[in-house]
Amino acid sequence: MEFSIKTGSTEKQHHNCVIVGVYESHQLSDSAKAIDALSSGYLSNIIKRGDMDGKSEKTLMLHDVPGMHSDRVLLVGLGKEDGFTDKQYAKAVRASVKALAASGASEAVSYLVELPVKALSLRRKVSLLAEVALDATYRFDAIKRKKDAAEENDAKKGVKRLTIHIADATHVKEAEAGLADGKALAAGVSLTKDLGNLPPNVCTPTYLAEQALGLGKTYGLKVEVLERAELETLGMGSFLGVAKGSEEPPKLIVMQHLKGKPGQKPVVLVGKGITFDTGGISLKPGAEMDEMKYDMCGAASVLGTFRTIAEMGLPLNVVGIIPTCENMPDGRATRPGDVLTSMSGLTIEVLNTDAEGRLILCDALTYAERFEPSAVVDIATLTGACVIALGHHATGLFSNNDDLAQELLQAGETALDRAWHMPLWDDYQPQLDSNFADMGNIGGRAAGSITAACFLSRFTKKYDWAHLDIAGTAWKSGKEKGGTGRPVPLLTEFLVSRAGHAQR
Repeated sequence: MEFSIKTGSTEKQHHNCVIVGVYESHQLSDSAKAIDALSSGYLSNIIKRGDMDGKSEKTLMLHDVPGMHSDRVLLVGLGKEDGFTDKQYAKAVRASVKALAASGASEAVSYLVELPVKALSLRRKVSLLAEVALDATYRFDAIKRKKDAAEENDAKKGVKRLTIHIADATHVKEAEAGLADGKALAAGVSLTKDLGNLPPNVCTPTYLAEQALGLGKTYGLKVEVLERAELETLGMGSFLGVAKGSEEPPKLIVMQHLKGKPGQKPVVLVGKGITFDTGGISLKPGAEMDEMKYDMCGAASVLGTFRTIAEMGLPLNVVGIIPTCENMPDGRATRPGDVLTSMSGLTIEVLNTDAEGRLILCDALTYAERFEPSAVVDIATLTGACVIALGHHATGLFSNNDDLAQELLQAGETALDRAWHMPLWDDYQPQLDSNFADMGNIGGRAAGSITAACFLSRFTKKYDWAHLDIAGTAWKSGKEKGGTGRPVPLLTEFLVSRAGHAQR
């Protein structure tokens, strides 16, 4: 989709479609009022008849509105006018793009940016519009070679050019900056979705490494890929223990975006990259096992975030660390009862080989120490227990530093990519006790997401750390099966905020 920003009296210009809003109180937005006046009350009459009630996400496409040079006028329900929120605004944008996709319009002009949204600047409104519009039109058909007639027709439909109308010509530069922000974020989200949606016979650890190297060449990032021999030299016995059962070689991908001030301590992002998880010897049930290709969404979100901040040219030092391998059950695979020695020197009794994410992350978290980070955030589809606790709306957030946790929570609220702060109390640590090693890799059924975080916390004593459990938010099942791109918006907002503080 192509975007442009315009000012002026667009009502008198020709467009395939003009997009305006209607509140639940039956009140027209300012732009809708202008069209209503131009059309001698045509919109008001439509509303009086009850064809548009203004409820959130409702739409009504009107054709040949009197006095208008445009072919169509799309009315979009905004919900309640009092305290109109960023979430309502995003829903209205998404609904408008979805409605356009079902029409014959190939280009449109949206007046929704002119809506007064509580606590949102013009730059943020434009950014959010672009981000949501591109997300709503995302398609993954890279693997399909033959499309049916309906798919071909759908591909031809939809808006190819969207004009964003702003009221004040003096704010064009601010709007253009917002458009660049939104496009950069959408690019990162799209990359994250693509990587998650690819089949596991394509998106292997080697493929992820190739994508990282490609980003490095495109954006001037420093990228290093450590192979099995180097991981053995580093003493990453925990990570290698997971990789033993697969023919695919493990990789440790290290990316560096160094746009901050010299000597600035970096933020480190660590992403779990299990490109397929069978559960290992502790084999998973067959039903829905295909979705275990999404067990690398933590890694995908790090790659997506790096693409976004690279396109933004974010003035911050950021390091990405991605341990990636498969978890497979062959004759060499780690068994329940085996004891692994981590890079930190701590020993781990493997009680369940399906609790493998923490086994690769713990070595990556130890590796992160060498960068002397200002903060470390790991991102992982870690536990089904987190899905039971929080469902599919909120990401689970654990941290050894309340200030860092608050930064991430606020970033999630701002980015509409919310997380929930979970406990990390010492009371849970004894569940990881082992008779034969320094710890077990599971703590029993109770509080499974918390004990997983407790396990990771034992490898993060030397820095401020947070853990995002995205098992419930990284992808959707059912008819809408596919990656969500989360938590790239949260991570991007967190890093943008950090960069702003660093510049002060």
